[in-house]
Amino acid sequence: MTSLSNEISRRSALTATTAVVGTGLLAACGGGDDATAAKKVDISVDASNVPVGGGFIDRTNSVVVTQPTKGSYKAFSSVCPHQGCQVGQVTEEAIVCTCHGSRFDPKTGDVTAGPAEKGLPAKQVAVQGAKLHVTG
Repeated sequence: MTSLSNEISRRSALTATTAVVGTGLLAACGGGDDATAAKKVDISVDASNVPVGGGFIDRTNSVVVTQPTKGSYKAFSSVCPHQGCQVGQVTEEAIVCTCHGSRFDPKTGDVTAGPAEKGLPAKQVAVQGAKLHVTG
C-alpha cells in the first residue's frame, strides 16, 4: 500500500508542477496585450528616411512610419500584437513582423496575415517641412 501511496503522491506532485510550469509558459508567450500596449511617442523623423512604397522603423521609440503613396505618411506602433516583437521590414504590400510572419497593411495598420489577430495601433503624423512629427 505504501508504494501505491508514494506513486499517487509523485503523480500528484508531477501533475501540479506541470500545471504551474505550463501556466507560466502560456503567460510568457500569450497574446501579448500587456506586452504590446501602445507606447506614447512625440518624435520627429526626417521625411527623406521614409521611401515611397516603403517605410522607416524606429525601434527605440517603437514606431513604424510608412509612405504608401507620394506625400501620404502613416505611422503605427512597431510592436507586433502577437508576441511583442518589433516589426522588421516594410514593403509596398506589408509591414512584416519577421519573428512569426504576421503582416500588416502599410496604409491602415490592419492585420492581413497572422498569427497576429489585431492590427498595429495608429499614431498621428504631421508634415512640418522636411520633418514628420509623430505623436500618439
